[in-house]
Amino acid sequence: MAFPETALGLRAELQLGGSWVDITRDVFTREPIRIVHGTANEGAQPDPASCALLLNNAGGRYSPRNALGPHFGLLTRNVPLRITVPAAESWLRLDGGYASTPHSAALATPGDLDLRVEVSPDDWVVYGRVRPLIARWDAGTGAVGYRLSVLADGTIELAWSSTGTTGGVRWAISTASVGGPADGRLCLRAVLDVNNGAGGCTVNFSTAPGMAGPWTVLGAPVVSAGTTSVAAPAATPLVIGTLSGLGLPGIPLVGRVHRAEVRNGIGGAVLAAPDFTALADGAPGMTDSAGRVWSLTGAAEISRREALFTGEVSDWPSRWTGAGHDAWVPVQAAGILRRLGQGRRPLESTLRRRVPSAPGLLAYWPMEDEGTTQLYSPTPKVRPVRVSGMSLAADDSLPGSAPLPSLGAVAQMTAAVPAAAAPGWHVELVYRLPSLSAVLTEILRVNLAGSVARTAHVFAATTGIRVEVRGVDGDPLAFFDFTTPGAISDFAGVWNRLALFVTNVGGGQTRLTAAWRDITTGGRWRASTNYSGTMGTVVSVVGNWGGATQGMSLGHLGVFSVPGTPDGSIALPGVTIYDGADGGYARESALDRVRRLAAEEPVLRLTARDGDNSTTSEGMGPQGRAELTTLLGEVVETDGGILAETMDRLGLVYRDRATLYNQTPRLVLDYAAGQVAPPLEPAEDDADRPNDVTVTRAGGSSGRVVIEDGPNGARPPEQGGVGAYEESVTLSLGTDEQAEPIAAWRAHLGTWDEARYPTVRVELHRRPELIPQALRLRIGDLVRITNPPMYTGPGPLDLIVRQIQHEPRPRAWVLTLGCTPAGPYRVGVVGQSRVDTSGTKLTAAVTATATTWPVAVTAGRPWITSAAYPAEFPFDVAMGGEVATVTAITGTGPQQMTVIRAVNGIRKGHSAGAAVRLAHPAIVAL
Repeated sequence: MAFPETALGLRAELQLGGSWVDITRDVFTREPIRIVHGTANEGAQPDPASCALLLNNAGGRYSPRNALGPHFGLLTRNVPLRITVPAAESWLRLDGGYASTPHSAALATPGDLDLRVEVSPDDWVVYGRVRPLIARWDAGTGAVGYRLSVLADGTIELAWSSTGTTGGVRWAISTASVGGPADGRLCLRAVLDVNNGAGGCTVNFSTAPGMAGPWTVLGAPVVSAGTTSVAAPAATPLVIGTLSGLGLPGIPLVGRVHRAEVRNGIGGAVLAAPDFTALADGAPGMTDSAGRVWSLTGAAEISRREALFTGEVSDWPSRWTGAGHDAWVPVQAAGILRRLGQGRRPLESTLRRRVPSAPGLLAYWPMEDEGTTQLYSPTPKVRPVRVSGMSLAADDSLPGSAPLPSLGAVAQMTAAVPAAAAPGWHVELVYRLPSLSAVLTEILRVNLAGSVARTAHVFAATTGIRVEVRGVDGDPLAFFDFTTPGAISDFAGVWNRLALFVTNVGGGQTRLTAAWRDITTGGRWRASTNYSGTMGTVVSVVGNWGGATQGMSLGHLGVFSVPGTPDGSIALPGVTIYDGADGGYARESALDRVRRLAAEEPVLRLTARDGDNSTTSEGMGPQGRAELTTLLGEVVETDGGILAETMDRLGLVYRDRATLYNQTPRLVLDYAAGQVAPPLEPAEDDADRPNDVTVTRAGGSSGRVVIEDGPNGARPPEQGGVGAYEESVTLSLGTDEQAEPIAAWRAHLGTWDEARYPTVRVELHRRPELIPQALRLRIGDLVRITNPPMYTGPGPLDLIVRQIQHEPRPRAWVLTLGCTPAGPYRVGVVGQSRVDTSGTKLTAAVTATATTWPVAVTAGRPWITSAAYPAEFPFDVAMGGEVATVTAITGTGPQQMTVIRAVNGIRKGHSAGAAVRLAHPAIVAL
């Protein structure tokens, strides 16, 4: 029996020949569709998402080698498969495309401007890029009006032009970043007051859960001097998701757009109001309430279907009965992690990946080669560099590089550089010189053309650093000896970045600058000299080294057509070209590492979700040369977040640890009302229960934390613990100081006294009211079970979803969740949380109905009293499994608590000496 049309509305599709083909009626129902995302174990590396289904292969339609089949030649390896169901509302799905409405005089906003966009981007922050949301801005022609964008640091930018050209552009940037909500959906608003009454203009930013508000101010008002206006450039359309004629540094929006508005004046007349939430699936466009006609371009579509799975089919195993009357294909599709985990080569060094993308690159030689006399250049049409007297791949101590060559007693290098289109140049490389010679020694020489200057040199000695330019006869035209002691000592003994570049300073003068930067500490120095003549261009970079430079290591030689700045500043030419890659991006945050890898590996479709910006993800150690999945695994281990596969496209999403804190439930299930199907069975095993944790920074020191107290503490069982459960891990950490706090957090997770629930079943076909919530559920979200049975202990049960399984059938749909406790992620918030008592006990027994509890503090400060702090009441305490609400406290010691009993459904008597604690004490977040 094939899958029939049902109220479920499930659809299975294959992408064949570039188009999605509906194969739902070929899905056999004798086996259910089984979809699995994530893994049920906390802290484990994610398994590839999977989808198993059975296809009817009558007539060999799904046999790849059947030349008579309708899909012959299309059933290759890794054919995309998606499983979807109808959604409650539609949206504009952008994946590099955009929606636009043509220019119209009615779109003009010469006065105040009010822009609103309700979006769910795949990632609110994009590494190193600007993400346009809505704009009348032609990046190609320069005919510009306004644009609203998210910047690389999560702040919001409103830019506008009063002249209609880029020359008249002004902008304002929010003073606070956007912290995307748990599901990523948020409405952003930017209001421009062109005349604030004080001789200037003001931009206010705000956010809301939806277009209707309520609005929350984002940062402080941004006030600029001078009144302004907003141009309406002719022929420039209003675009959502990109800019017309887009070029770097902007990139198109990827994600969902729900609604947008452009208003003439603050809260004024609506000029455009596309609402994508009530359209048919696959609609080609729409006409909004203001009469604007919106069309879709590129990878943009109107979708009204939620994906349960998107993956790839790598194999088409044909099966049939002996007589051939029954034929089928058992399809096993998988997410992108399956393919990523199959023997991919390690990523190249961070320098090797970074330098080729730098602006103005003419030639680049990584010099990471082994066993050759010519060092390869990845730059097109650039010849290898000829070398002699070098020990290749001899020094592996630079974090941002593969092993580099080291110089012998006599060594040479000649690197020919293609001709530049215009004068001006910049040469840069990394090096480590063991020590300085007492004799002035040449470190680097650049041969030039098109100028009276024919060579530029950097010399070094214990007495100083010399930068020198020479003419055609070899005589110096100019030189400068730099003798600052700290700068001289910094030139040797450490890994440095050396830059030699020219600057046109006017009046026929050129400045030659040598700049070096300590890669580890960031210390910067420079020496400059001026000469009469033009900047010229680079012909070659040469090294002729003797015994004074023996043992020097060097590499990543780059030549650029970008000259220095007029003041000789190192800020642009000497720092940002290599942009931290020389140190392997050491100490960058886990989120930044994920986002940078996503920018470098766009085929991966990797996104990140961060928290509310009140916490920072952990700093990472240097990025080594490893497979991508290994590097992502390092992020997960260090930061404690979750890596999962996305459901609506081939890709990955990283949720940093802060997104797990203090969540609002995404799905609420009432056990007593039958919303949880049996069995609901807690697991009380000792898996992943360390109470003695040692964390070591890779290449650094260690930190150890032992939790002895509590039911899962390291004390022996006869003393109330469970004995020692040891864990020792080595992590990629930015500093040694991170080791102990991370060890404490891991021990905190291991000793938390709650059960995990590997199986939480929901029969969605019997509870259709839960389907909208279930479709929004993602790995890492919080599920709450209210009114649980007595066998689980008192509720509610707050759980973190680690695994999501869907099992749709023709007339049934079962959702199964694998969960771990959410309690350890309920962390303190300054000004909102309470610190627990150091020790409090009952001084006398109380009955099950007593509303006054006599207590005494055994350690620490007494409890606050309701007379002194009335606003701090009520709050909840726990004793012997019962939770009670404290409405008042009197006395100083002993004290009396007035309580409301059985808040969690547990009511019983308690003996004298029973411990009283806060029911929800503050937990210090990592």
